[in-house]
Amino acid sequence: MQQPDAPGRPPKDAPGAYFQPVTPEASRDSLFDELSPESPGDWALSLSMPADAGHRDELRDGDDPQALAPHWARFFEHVGTEGLADLNRRADNLQRQIRDNGVTYNVYADSAKGLQRPWALDLLPTIVPPEDWAQIEAGVLQRARLLNAMMADLYGPQTLLRQAMLPAALVQGHPGYLRAMQGVQPVGGTWLHIVAFDLAHGPDGRWWVVGQRTQAPSGLGYLLENRIAIARQFPKAFAGLKVQRLAASYRALMDGIKAMAPQGENARIALLTPGPYNETYFEHAYLARYLGLTLVEGSDLTVRDQRLYLKTLSGLEPVHALIKRLDDEWLDPLEMRADSTLGVPGLLQVLRAGNLLLANAPGSAPLESSALLGFLPAISRHLLGEELALPSLATWWCGEDAALREVLPLLKSSVIKPTYPRSGLDTGMGQSLSARELDEWSGRMARHPDDYTVQAWLPLGQTPTWAEERLVSRSSMLRVFALADGPQSWRVLPGGLVRLAPRGQLMASMQRGGSSADCWVLTDGPVDHTSLLQSAPSTMALAHQKRPVTSRAAENLFWLGRYTERAENAVRLAQIVLNHLGGEEPNSKPLMAWLSATAQENALVLPDVPAAEQASRVFARSLMAGLSPAPGSPLYGQSCSVGFNLRALKSAASQVRERLSPENWNLIERVEAEFARDCAAMAADAEYGTAEALAALQGASELLSAITGAQTDRMVRDSGWRLLSIGRHIERIATLARALRLSLETGCLLDPIGFEAVVALFDSTITFHAMYQQRRDMVALVDLLVMDRDNPRSLAWVVQTLRSRLAKLAQAATVQDAVLAQGLPDPDTWVLAELSNWQRHANGERHWGDLEALLDDCEAASVQLSEEITRLHFSHADRANKTVGG
Repeated sequence: MQQPDAPGRPPKDAPGAYFQPVTPEASRDSLFDELSPESPGDWALSLSMPADAGHRDELRDGDDPQALAPHWARFFEHVGTEGLADLNRRADNLQRQIRDNGVTYNVYADSAKGLQRPWALDLLPTIVPPEDWAQIEAGVLQRARLLNAMMADLYGPQTLLRQAMLPAALVQGHPGYLRAMQGVQPVGGTWLHIVAFDLAHGPDGRWWVVGQRTQAPSGLGYLLENRIAIARQFPKAFAGLKVQRLAASYRALMDGIKAMAPQGENARIALLTPGPYNETYFEHAYLARYLGLTLVEGSDLTVRDQRLYLKTLSGLEPVHALIKRLDDEWLDPLEMRADSTLGVPGLLQVLRAGNLLLANAPGSAPLESSALLGFLPAISRHLLGEELALPSLATWWCGEDAALREVLPLLKSSVIKPTYPRSGLDTGMGQSLSARELDEWSGRMARHPDDYTVQAWLPLGQTPTWAEERLVSRSSMLRVFALADGPQSWRVLPGGLVRLAPRGQLMASMQRGGSSADCWVLTDGPVDHTSLLQSAPSTMALAHQKRPVTSRAAENLFWLGRYTERAENAVRLAQIVLNHLGGEEPNSKPLMAWLSATAQENALVLPDVPAAEQASRVFARSLMAGLSPAPGSPLYGQSCSVGFNLRALKSAASQVRERLSPENWNLIERVEAEFARDCAAMAADAEYGTAEALAALQGASELLSAITGAQTDRMVRDSGWRLLSIGRHIERIATLARALRLSLETGCLLDPIGFEAVVALFDSTITFHAMYQQRRDMVALVDLLVMDRDNPRSLAWVVQTLRSRLAKLAQAATVQDAVLAQGLPDPDTWVLAELSNWQRHANGERHWGDLEALLDDCEAASVQLSEEITRLHFSHADRANKTVGG
């Protein structure tokens, strides 16, 4: 039986790990006006609520509960009484900063509130003094070495299993044990490059290990964002307390991976993400941007000749190291879960061939089982010849009869956990279970003992947080990371991710509504000021750092451009239609016909809606009802509605979030959310009219203009941006050509008001009147909207720009892009006199032969160009056997 390395049994009424008792809500009455403290520390004590009984109070001195802990006293001295009185404003600024930066944590079950919600971050940091950190650092480094040695043994000689130091059921019976990795030696000799340990601070001042994460530990991105956000709120305290910096550890991780990768310093490193629907996708994109890595999904990668390649616009480029952010079971559908669309077929074969460093090496899932903790003391003595410096909570695996008998009487003061993942079993918190429920748990454990692990219940340390104008104690856990900086070598990141239990709840979990805090590790020595931005890389390194544009990113950027343009056009057209139908001036029959035909052509109204010239009010109400139908409405899936296009715009942007500035992403989120909110308000008001709809459209138009500006001025002009621009202009030329063609068919241009409506759709009203004053003839219109190469809304300008973008793309990607331009009409062959000439048919109708033919050619060319770009750059249909690199 395993021996727990905690001191004795926990008392039956002891509080436990992850949990805090329910506390009454603090009063909302401000205390600042009632207090006259002698110092900031006294003021902080006056505002603070003590920790719950049995928990360590991190705010107060352990030897004198009436005094602040020394590091907290120094913190409040730096903040000052004015700073204390300003904490509410700083908290509001922090939440605004989180929203503006687009920091989110996706909750799968949170469909009622939407896919994403803002990251929860408390204003006050958790402070770890140097003496505590020395204990943590030594223990974490030792455990990183131990777990790496265990991986080498479990997939090598398996002495731990042969000598019965580990039950086979916990290893080979674990669903995460990978027999395909047996006998494999990882590139660089290191199995685990990133290891996370969840720590609890006990009432006795000792730090205890509660759990460990080895497959794809999350938190490295969030803790970095937490650090930046909180340091900005307390810059004086951050500098005065000598908080150790983080950048050196991230740099060491990257240097270590390069040193161990097959290509050394020239290794191409990518970060593998499950995609934007993963709960921690924000930090995947954040880390990729911070570390200068290419963010990839499984569909971006392919295996050829036992090597891994990245599918880019310029072909297949080799990948030598991969940092994965998905669990092992999803990595390779050929050898693991066959239903996985997140991984790369053949990836394990690349590993076995020694052609890829994968951080972390697959197969470590058994190390994450809570049952393992009870066996580690003996394993440490066997593999390292050392006693564990950092103890684990007492843990019993119920698969051993003696352990089961010993732990059944202790369930009330323990936590019952599933031994294996995906078992469908819940976690049982002994203190919250009734006698009947405890009997039921005991029965299940007796019937299936292997499935259950019991862990002692430790009162978590409670750190001060700012809530309701008070310092409120909340139970916390600290996740600390060991990062490999070379073969068989690790360093501990001087900080961590603090998770806070929500008030009134027992479990400290981000998925269950918990929040986070920054972790400040204090040092007695010099502060490391390393920055990932300081060094001046060589010319070769700079060339290597240019990130490739993956085929997936290229496709999403292409559609980001198309949906942005499509949304702008839909908004502008809806404004024009509603302004004319709701205006006081009479509308001609040709104008009404053009409004109807153009709105139906762009799917702003359904085909069965009566035309505007027949029932203008019905037509207008149908258009307004379809602007952004709510989920559940029969119109919700209506393609090309403004709301549909804004949702599609946001979806495409979410796939390439690492390429967008926080401001750009914030604008995209705002326009989709605010337009949906405005339309929902209209739907709830039976008396709403055209004015409310036009106000919603105007708000969307202004935000879309800002998004266009961000795309134009805030993005690097690489091949991805060129495809975004190409997508926009394909959409523009098709929309404008169709609209102008319909204006000719309906005779709208012969009506003065209709003429103005067409010019307005081309967003050229001011330019037209500045150039031609009150002229409303076809020569002037064709000159500006078709021929003028200085007008970004003219067909000639759009075609000219498309040709330019395709030529640039050909230089960076493939010469076939230059050939694509040949399918576009050539503005050099257009003649104003011919395009503005018309003939009268026998029935009296005018026929614009050359102009109509040109408009048809433009629309057909846009469709053909879109299909050819998809074939060349997104599907790689003609590159099935192409291999680039060695």
